[in-house]
Amino acid sequence: MPGIYARWINSWELRLAGRDPNRRVLPFEWGLDWLGEVEPAADPPDCLRRYANRAVRESEQFFAFQPPADYDLRGDTLTFTSPVVSPYAENNRVYGRYFPARRDGGRAVLVLPQWNADASGHVALCRLLNRFGLSALRLSLAYHDRRMPPGERRADFHVSSNLGRTIHACRQSVIDARACLEWLYRRGYRRLGILGTSLGSCIAFIAATHDPRVRAGVFNHVSMWFGDVVWTGLATRPVRQGLNGAVTQDLLRECWAPISPASYVGRVAGRDMDSLLVCARHDTSFLPGFSKQFIELMFRTTSRVRVVWLPCAHYTTGEFPFNLLDGFAMCRFLAARL
Repeated sequence: MPGIYARWINSWELRLAGRDPNRRVLPFEWGLDWLGEVEPAADPPDCLRRYANRAVRESEQFFAFQPPADYDLRGDTLTFTSPVVSPYAENNRVYGRYFPARRDGGRAVLVLPQWNADASGHVALCRLLNRFGLSALRLSLAYHDRRMPPGERRADFHVSSNLGRTIHACRQSVIDARACLEWLYRRGYRRLGILGTSLGSCIAFIAATHDPRVRAGVFNHVSMWFGDVVWTGLATRPVRQGLNGAVTQDLLRECWAPISPASYVGRVAGRDMDSLLVCARHDTSFLPGFSKQFIELMFRTTSRVRVVWLPCAHYTTGEFPFNLLDGFAMCRFLAARL
C-alpha cells in the first residue's frame, strides 16, 4: 500500500498527464513502407524482427549520415536539412536554438527535450547551462513544434502505433542530433556533452553511443527497452490502446530494439564518456523497475556512471521544486565532467 506522499505524487501526476486535450488513439500499422529496403512480406512480424536484428547488428551504418551542406545560423536559430528524408517537408527542416555562453572554454551541450515539448521546452535549462559556463544547442526532435506536418497538434508521428514510422522517426532524431554535434564540432567545440529528457533521453543515449566526440551524457529518465515504456507507461497510454491486441509486449520489444538504449549499452565500455542517469522514484511512465535494470546494466559495463533518484514522478519532474533539483544536478554534472 503506497504511503501518503506516494499517493499525493501520483494524484499530482495524473492531473498533469490529463492537461492535454489533443491526445488521440491512432490505428495500428506495421509500417513496413517506412523502412525503405524491406521487401514486402507475408509475415510482417518476422519481417520487422529481421529488420530490427540487422539494424542493431549494423548500427554504425544504420545511424551513419552525410553532414548537411546547408547549416545556417541566423540570430540564435540554426537550421539545416535533415539527412533523413520523410514524406513531410516541414519535418525535413531541422531547427536548433543556440545559447552561447560568454566564456565556455570550448564546452557545449546538445539538449534534447521530451516528447511533445513545444518550442519553449528546456529553454530555461539551456540558460541555466549558460550560468554554469556551458554553451547549449537545443534541438527540436522530428515532428515537434515547427516540424509538425499541417493539421497535427502533437508529435504523434514520432511515437505511435505505426511501428515502422516510429523506428524511422527515432532514427531521424538520432541522426539529426549527430548532425548538431557535427555543427558544434565545426564551430570549435571540442568538449561536447549531451542531455536528453524522456524520449530525448533515449535519442541522446543512442546518439552518444555512436559519436565518440561526446565526453559526458545526462540521461534524464531512463529505461531498457522502448517497447516496454510504451506498453506500460502513463504517458503512452493512447499508443498502447492503438496497438489494439495486434502485438505482444515481447514482440514490440523485439521490433523496437533498434531504438532502445539497452541495445547499445555495450558501446560505452572503454569509452572516454561519463554518464549521469536521472530517475524518478514514483515514475509511472518510465517504471522504476525498468530504470533499475538499465542502471544495473550500465554499472556492469562501465564505472563511469552516476545515478540520481528524484522524489517525484515523470511529469512532476518538470514542476517546482523537482525541476530545480533536477536542473542543478544535471548542470553541475556536466560542468564538472566537461
